[in-house]
Amino acid sequence: MITASIKKKENIAEYLLYMWQIEDLIRANQLDIDKIQKTIIDQYQDLSDNQRKDMKEWYESLIDMMRREGVVEKGHLQINKNVIIQLEDLHRQLLNDQKFATYSAQFYHTLPIIVELRAKSGDNKSGEIETCFNVLYGILLLRLQGKEISEETSQAVAQVSKFLAVLAMYYKKDYNNELFEE
Repeated sequence: MITASIKKKENIAEYLLYMWQIEDLIRANQLDIDKIQKTIIDQYQDLSDNQRKDMKEWYESLIDMMRREGVVEKGHLQINKNVIIQLEDLHRQLLNDQKFATYSAQFYHTLPIIVELRAKSGDNKSGEIETCFNVLYGILLLRLQGKEISEETSQAVAQVSKFLAVLAMYYKKDYNNELFEE
């Protein structure tokens, strides 16, 4: 909760990946707030009682949303889908404005990787931005499992990361009403 709010202000890409991880942590704890209390919340030793209470309520609200939205086993909460939608909208806006030629160049440099990833994803035909997040999250999970990642994949992921970092920077500027002041 605390980490999420900081990440949302500072780096929307990190925020979204963090929230996807939170969804998976909730699933790993079978949407059981008592398990989440023990395995996650109680691990934060430096929280005040009020912060601990707020964190528990945050997890409870996420659990409730996951149940209501039918994403108990897989999928993403609407609040996270909305971030993707916002980023896709901003992405199109940046591509359509010649003022952001460096962004367009970064995207078109990344596009062959996105096309290849989408071709490998089978029936899951996510948009370009969501495809980028899917690959980064997939790599995060592979690293957590200690699995090896090929040099070619590492290079592709580095390019996708670079592209999303640029998009996240523009998102922050847009969020702060500074995007079109340049």
